[in-house]
Amino acid sequence: MTATARFTGDANPYGGGDPYADYRTADLSFTDLVDLADRRLGAGVIAANDEFFAERENLLRPGPAEFDPGHFGHKGKVMDGWETRRRRGAGADRPHPADEDHDWALIRLGAPGVVRGIVVDTAHFRGNYPQAVSVEAACVPGSPSAGELLAPEVTWTTLVPRTAVGGHAANGFAVAVEQRVTHLRVNQHPDGGMARLRVHGEVAPDPVWLAALGTFDLVALENGGMVEDASDRFYSPATNTIQPGRSRKMDDGWETRRRRDKGNDWIRYRLVEQAEIRAVEIDTAYLKGNSAGWASLSARDGDGGDWNEVLPRTRLQPDTNHRFVLPDAVRATHVRIDIFPDGGISRLRLFGSPTDEGATRLAARHRELGG
Repeated sequence: MTATARFTGDANPYGGGDPYADYRTADLSFTDLVDLADRRLGAGVIAANDEFFAERENLLRPGPAEFDPGHFGHKGKVMDGWETRRRRGAGADRPHPADEDHDWALIRLGAPGVVRGIVVDTAHFRGNYPQAVSVEAACVPGSPSAGELLAPEVTWTTLVPRTAVGGHAANGFAVAVEQRVTHLRVNQHPDGGMARLRVHGEVAPDPVWLAALGTFDLVALENGGMVEDASDRFYSPATNTIQPGRSRKMDDGWETRRRRDKGNDWIRYRLVEQAEIRAVEIDTAYLKGNSAGWASLSARDGDGGDWNEVLPRTRLQPDTNHRFVLPDAVRATHVRIDIFPDGGISRLRLFGSPTDEGATRLAARHRELGG
């Protein structure tokens, strides 16, 4: 584990104006990867030992934490995060918490996967953040309760050792543990609050589940698909196009800036594994005056394979789900959608099933990761 952004100590007290003006952050290479703790994927905070000042569920709320300097409740300042009460020692002669005292929260990831980086965001917790944090991971099948996760037979692996953090900051940690993870235990030492938790990585689906489905969306985040690259991420991330469900508002899809040249925009995807694609959906939901005018789809088999056109340049309608049945199944590991000239789409769905070769590699990878 390597800390890629290190902040310690208090931030200055809030002095008015934009509360994010003095927020401490840094470029984190892993944040382009999917957030495995995204509630849209089904993530949740199962339990916490203490949430006296602010509820544990706030940890996984989408978007940055908000701050209202005048918002107080009967317990004190209302914070957009998870905040525990102040710990005390054993008595008047030992008023401070013991070194091992800490608070914890149990997180169910929305999709099992390999964690590549974690962000413990202490936005607006300027003097009431934890002194240090640590993060542990487990791989437990099914839908275990908090009690089952805390049972002595469950093995927890350290992803982030106890490390000092800073207030009002994005504390980033790169993770180098090659293990399939379903749940996290987030610890704050000895107490305090954090605003958000982001868990970036790669989805590692259960091949038995995918085999039972037969035909499924080969590029969906929850099934192990991913965005490899995109020409433009100006208004919203390309990863939105493979999130679960239909888009519910304009910025829940992918929208590019307006082009002033003769080029076009595109996204390149990697499928869960080598597969045969049989049907395609291109959705422009909520993109009305800014949807792409046309789109084409190309596929290739292997990292160095040739790109072959699957769907020729086709007119798209605003705020519409377009469905295409391919005349023949297309074998591929990667797909690229080109939109013309710019604009956006909200979702891309590629329905099919893995080839025998792809299914074999999926099963081998699952075993390798301890699934």
